[in-house]
Amino acid sequence: MQTPVNTFKRALQEGRPQIGLWLGLVHAYSAEICAGAGFDWLLLDGEHSPNGLPELLGQLQAIAAYPDSHAIARLPVGDTALIKQYLDLGVQTLLVPMVDTPEQAAQLVRACRYPQDDGQGGVRGMAGGRASRWGRYPNYAKEANAQVGLLVQAETRAALAQLDAIAATPGVDGVFIGPADLSASLGHVGNPGHPEVQAAIEDAIARILRAGKAPGILTSDESLARHYLALGALFVAVGLDSQILARQTSALAAKFKGAAPTPSASGSVY
Repeated sequence: MQTPVNTFKRALQEGRPQIGLWLGLVHAYSAEICAGAGFDWLLLDGEHSPNGLPELLGQLQAIAAYPDSHAIARLPVGDTALIKQYLDLGVQTLLVPMVDTPEQAAQLVRACRYPQDDGQGGVRGMAGGRASRWGRYPNYAKEANAQVGLLVQAETRAALAQLDAIAATPGVDGVFIGPADLSASLGHVGNPGHPEVQAAIEDAIARILRAGKAPGILTSDESLARHYLALGALFVAVGLDSQILARQTSALAAKFKGAAPTPSASGSVY
């Protein structure tokens, strides 16, 4: 059996926009419902949701039945040991938050890669777990490096200052702009729509493209999502499962009980 091709990574390399959904409900049942919706990718959030390794495993197994939806996992932090565990679970593409320097980006690349016979490669520890289907992908250790996708988040003023070098780091496949944290870093807490923030996002998308890498972002605002796609963003999450549930349940209750508080969109772009 051959190590599966990372179809999401290939799509980014070919310049094909990928539409995604953010998953924070931490359950395989809801993940499977979302996997059947037709999104190109689903983000399992380990940073701002209570996702442990067992919960991630269950969601990966549920999504695997829907091969057209690619599972991406966001770590809480770019820790080498944690990266190893996520990859051993069979995650093909990782999203790492708060990457402020090219040195951080380069270390993440090394953490995602096995050492190779020529002395090149990385520091990922060898194992025979789910990622290699317990050894049923016989050449996994030699093929995995090419199939692991690495996305890094630029979401601070410091990251913007070094964005060109971060994006140019070999082994980084895409750079995700985090509007909520970026707005806070720029002095506009809770206001990612501020003109300064939006100007920074547009500039960042252009710089990432110039580096030959894929820009990504999350927004539940349809007009903004289409705007970012028009600017060249290649992986765009257009909603969150938790926000969809909160908004739709509030709207349904309001139909029968009068006005009900509507969850704001401020938490939808982190």
